[in-house]
Amino acid sequence: MRIVLGVSAGIAAYKAVHLLRLMREAGHQVDVIPTPASEKFVGRATWEAISGRPVTTSVFSGVDEVRHVRLGQEADLIVVAPATADLLARARAGMADDLLTTTLLATEAPVLLVPAMHTEMWNSAATAENVEVLRGRGTEVMEPATGRLTGKDTGPGRLPEPEQIFERVSELLAEIQGPTYAYAPRAGTFYAPDPQAQPALLGRSVVVTAGGTREPLDPVRYLGNRSSGKQGIALAESAAAAGAQVHLIAGIMDVEAPENVANITVERIETAEQLQAAVGRRAPEADLLIMAAAVADFRPTSYAAQKIKKTEDGENPVITLERNPDILAETVQHRRTEGTGPGVVVGFAAETGSAEADPLQLAQAKLLRKGCDLLVLNQVGETLVFGQDETEIHILTSPTLAESSAPVTTLRGTKHQAAEAIISAAAAYLV
Repeated sequence: MRIVLGVSAGIAAYKAVHLLRLMREAGHQVDVIPTPASEKFVGRATWEAISGRPVTTSVFSGVDEVRHVRLGQEADLIVVAPATADLLARARAGMADDLLTTTLLATEAPVLLVPAMHTEMWNSAATAENVEVLRGRGTEVMEPATGRLTGKDTGPGRLPEPEQIFERVSELLAEIQGPTYAYAPRAGTFYAPDPQAQPALLGRSVVVTAGGTREPLDPVRYLGNRSSGKQGIALAESAAAAGAQVHLIAGIMDVEAPENVANITVERIETAEQLQAAVGRRAPEADLLIMAAAVADFRPTSYAAQKIKKTEDGENPVITLERNPDILAETVQHRRTEGTGPGVVVGFAAETGSAEADPLQLAQAKLLRKGCDLLVLNQVGETLVFGQDETEIHILTSPTLAESSAPVTTLRGTKHQAAEAIISAAAAYLV
């Protein structure tokens, strides 16, 4: 889920660091928005290091993305901890003079404010009125804890412990999400399954590959691609939420892998050959294999032990490439000949189209060539899919399975929604 964590300028801001870590360890994407004054208590580098996301306080950062509105629009939940008396007053008044208050004003997501201030400020008539108005609008304002404050003061106004806040955050997210959304192939829509039903992958073993590969040219250069790893991580998290034990094989990614998350183990690789070895070890015992990694098709034939230098004669170096192993096709072939391996194999196709064929035609040919059960098509480009939070996918079904579902279904939404759709579609074919 997507959480915005607002941090206002109180000494209790240090506790929000632990709250952020709890959110990240639970697999949530968290954008931290500190107020400018709060950076006197906890610096921006701390928030960026733990969240794995860029942090700013200004509405003039990311103007091209309309970030001051987009963060609020995309959030599933906004939490402000600590929420000072000043922040409560500005939120009540609808002020929008920094990125946090602008985000609060722009969002339609649930908002949880967690106050922290001296007892006299909490008990003041102004704060009491502000809290009453905010609650009347549907904003949840937690009661502060009672205990030691700054200096020798003791009383109500202390920020609740991070674990207590996180417990309430988890409850709110469960209410927001409800049951994990599944995918109806015939309708091409999301639906909420029977809440009494078992999770779709309960007791299953799932292997997910994510990110890109790097093929080294010399000690400082490599061939790579633009994959961020976001879709692969969303798939791993969705499979774990569906009850599976997930092994994530993570290549080069722009985002943090879900380390220390229940039901997910992480294995790191860099090259296509390393990925081939990891899949070879893990796939035979898996119920479901999802090959979401962007694997380099080629690698340099030879590796230069020293950095390739410019020569004085002005000649350009010649780099000869050779094919990397076709890991997806190899896995399907091994399943066919040996009779062992994943019950369902999901491949991915990142296509730009060509002069002879559009992306869908290329993906349909790839589905037949690879022999996998499902193929997920992304039409990619410099500003399409790679690194984005939104996506458009086409789920192609093998002709041997197409009788029970639509041969091609198109969905648009977040990468987490796409992941839930893919997991649901694949789970339907597990026996």
